[in-house]
Amino acid sequence: MKGIKLNHIALFVLLPIFSLSQSRLDNFLTPSDTLNISRRNAVVISEASLASLTLLGLNELWYADYDRSKFRTINDNDEWLQMDKFGHVFTSYQMGKHGAQLLNWSGVRKKDQILYGATLGFTFLAAVEVLDGFSEEWGFSWGDIIANGAGTGLYIGQELLWNEQRITLKYSFHHTKFASQRPDKLGETYLEQTLKDYNGQTYWLSFNLYSFFKNSKIPKWLNLAIGYGAEGMLSGIKDIDNQVLTSNTRYRQYYLSFDVNLNAIRTNSKLLRTVFDVFNMIKIPLPTIEINKNRGVFHLFYN
Repeated sequence: MKGIKLNHIALFVLLPIFSLSQSRLDNFLTPSDTLNISRRNAVVISEASLASLTLLGLNELWYADYDRSKFRTINDNDEWLQMDKFGHVFTSYQMGKHGAQLLNWSGVRKKDQILYGATLGFTFLAAVEVLDGFSEEWGFSWGDIIANGAGTGLYIGQELLWNEQRITLKYSFHHTKFASQRPDKLGETYLEQTLKDYNGQTYWLSFNLYSFFKNSKIPKWLNLAIGYGAEGMLSGIKDIDNQVLTSNTRYRQYYLSFDVNLNAIRTNSKLLRTVFDVFNMIKIPLPTIEINKNRGVFHLFYN
């Protein structure tokens, strides 16, 4: 009985504190109606510092393992069945989207959000591409630059046309047998494989149906997604010797599926909205139709 009373007293005392903390957090996460200079400065300094440290780390830790060279360009557009290019489009889009949202949170006007925030992904990835250009192992790729521009353009174009993101770029991953055949190239750990194993990656264009038919009764959270993937790749280019030994055949995969727009889920919590917005870059596993050169496949839940 005494324990129950103590629990009630503790709840009575702590509940206002939790409520106050939640209130402060919600106020912090709420975008400013007018320019908040301290927020804007914090965003600019944080992004500049993080980008600089990342580029410095890449230069010292990643590129240091390979010989340096004079600046050179390469044409790698035929590699990995263009899966790496879709990765560039996705990364540029997501970085630009969140860059613009951070400036919106700071109260920066729409024009500057697009000019300085939405171009964040393109600018950062272009700097990485320059580092590639001075590496004997890699090289500056105009194909990568075009892909980066496509991701940035997808975000900016929708903001200018509709003032909202009706079509979002999403990502999903599933473990494949190919990583174990070439762990040095496709990754040894699961985390490495999510970044390196293009066989398990799928990139999606997720269309929010309600935003195109606003007078309909379509649920606001329901999306239709079109995906692209590829399989049978142990290296960037077709390796006849490896394919003979492993019986791997490289082929493209196309997908049609439903998806969930997490941003449309109703909640009064600014924290949950922020969490939903971050995880909205991941495609929700749902029934999916796959079409490839060999056959059509139905997946009850596809990652």
